[in-house]
Amino acid sequence: MTETSVASVEVTRGRPVPKVNGDTEFFWAAAREHRLVAQRCSACGQLRHPPGPICPDCQSLEWESAELSGRGTLYSHVTVYQPLPPGFTEPPIVAIVALDEGIRLVSNVTGVDADDLVIGEPLEVYFVDQDEGWSAPQFRRPETGA
Repeated sequence: MTETSVASVEVTRGRPVPKVNGDTEFFWAAAREHRLVAQRCSACGQLRHPPGPICPDCQSLEWESAELSGRGTLYSHVTVYQPLPPGFTEPPIVAIVALDEGIRLVSNVTGVDADDLVIGEPLEVYFVDQDEGWSAPQFRRPETGA
């Protein structure tokens, strides 16, 4: 398994707690452990995100959790200025990240001005712990030497 645990750099409060159900609980449980995971179909091996009860490729109901590298590239992004979302102190950059494993994830990019982002640039996951007891996967530019 590839280790994706990157130390949290901040703890926040007030962000809406994600709705957790039988299809998503494994994802949020792994995030609390600072691990990025996705569903992998046990029948055909296809990775999928967002999680769901059935494989869209072969319609199998059987799946397993797959560890992800946490590396990817910026596919698209937008900055949310108004209204400022709950739990954010500045306008967040909402991004679609194309993960190295071939699936896409919607998250936030931090530590950079939105005007400096370049589609296709490399990103890496890290986790922001929430006072409410959950952890949010976020993305940033890779640290030097990564």
